[in-house]
Amino acid sequence: MERTPIITEEQIGELIHLIRGKKVMLDNDLANLYGVEVRHLKRQVKRNALRFPKDFIITLTQEEYDSLRCQIGTLKKRGSHAKYAPYGFTEHGVAMLSSVLKSP
Repeated sequence: MERTPIITEEQIGELIHLIRGKKVMLDNDLANLYGVEVRHLKRQVKRNALRFPKDFIITLTQEEYDSLRCQIGTLKKRGSHAKYAPYGFTEHGVAMLSSVLKSP
C-alpha cells in the first residue's frame, strides 16, 4: 500500500490567497492536491453547479489572475495559458469540492 505524502498546514497556507476580501484556494492548486486534472475539477463543478453557491466559489477576473501569477511566480510558457478563467474556492467550496470529486 502506497502512502501519500503528508501536506503540512504551512504548505496549505501558502496556497490560500485573499481575493475580494475572501480567503480562497485556486482550482489548479486544488486539482494538484486532489490528484485530478484541472479540466476534470471544473467539469465536476459545472455538473454540480447548484452545490456551489456564490459564497462557495468565485470566478477570478483576468486582472485578479494576472496579479496572482505575478505574486506567486506561476507564469506559463507562451501559448499555454488557461482557456477559461480560474475559480477560487472558499473554505466551504473546498469542502463541497471534496464531495463531488472522485479521487483517492
